[in-house]
Amino acid sequence: MLAVVKRSGVTEQFSRDKVVSGVRRACQGRPVDDDALQQLAQRVEESIRSAGLAEIPSHEVGLAILGPLRELDGVAYLRFASVYRSFSSVEDFEKEIADLREAMAGAAAPKGSDQREDGD
Repeated sequence: MLAVVKRSGVTEQFSRDKVVSGVRRACQGRPVDDDALQQLAQRVEESIRSAGLAEIPSHEVGLAILGPLRELDGVAYLRFASVYRSFSSVEDFEKEIADLREAMAGAAAPKGSDQREDGD
């Protein structure tokens, strides 16, 4: 059994459904289907379980969501990250957007793209 410790100190069993409902709010109005949300929740659970802990703080669950959500949808990621990273200024958003753009550009660049195709 994997338990989540809430800020209040209350402990409850980990729930994929709670992960899905939290992420669903961030994905509102975005082209993300329920299957993708379920897969994200599964990845989050696997990531948390791989740490080998019986209990995990709820904040850590939120942080574990960020990586898979970043891959799924950039806008939903920014919405979710703004809460879990406690953005307090426009600059926080600007920095996160710049980081997201850099990550997306790196992921989009084909391997060996720095080499010329004509052999020169």
